[in-house]
Amino acid sequence: MQDIKQNLADAILKSRTELGLSQEKLAEILGFDSRTILNIENGRGNPKFEKLYPLVRHLNISADRIFYPESVTPQPNLQKLFIMLNDCTEQEVAELLPAVHYLLALMRKRDNSEQ
Repeated sequence: MQDIKQNLADAILKSRTELGLSQEKLAEILGFDSRTILNIENGRGNPKFEKLYPLVRHLNISADRIFYPESVTPQPNLQKLFIMLNDCTEQEVAELLPAVHYLLALMRKRDNSEQ
């Protein structure tokens, strides 16, 4: 059980700092006491679902980072892209898809010609 607490602590700390949030600011956003964030990040306590759920959702932490950290490959730019896309509306994603396809085709064509 301690491994899961540490995995959770590591995932929350990493996500919070990547988003540039202090423990106090994150606690304020979620309506928590800042000691709650501190305790979770230090692997102390056993957060109730009512605290854990909004925290993990706000920080966009996948369950794999907590329960299967060994299988999560470190791809920080891909994670950032997923977070950005997750904040988009369905309409925004639909409008982005053709641009993404076009850019990928250009990049892959360039990469193939350089080989």
